[in-house]
Amino acid sequence: MKVLRATVVLALLAGGAAYAQAAYAQDDHIQRYGEPDKEKSQTEIRADKAAERAYKNSLGNIPDAAPTDPWGSARGAGAPKPVAKDAAKPAAKTTAAKQPKAGTTSN
Repeated sequence: MKVLRATVVLALLAGGAAYAQAAYAQDDHIQRYGEPDKEKSQTEIRADKAAERAYKNSLGNIPDAAPTDPWGSARGAGAPKPVAKDAAKPAAKTTAAKQPKAGTTSN
């Protein structure tokens, strides 16, 4: 009885795969690798242009996002927010004594 069930299951699986392969072979609208592009009709060209225009218009409808502070909730409400440093101010130079590089033999 178990052998009969296993045989039926395998036959159904093999039949389903063969059916799927046959159905795929009949699809003419699928472009396969290496095939040249098919010519588009005027209605397809117009539809592509309309879709492109709609896409560009929808990009214009997106509002500008305000700057976000991802660590704001971790800092808490009472903590001061960091201030952006002014790029026009030059950085202060420190005059530290020049130290020898590691690994030199001079003393």
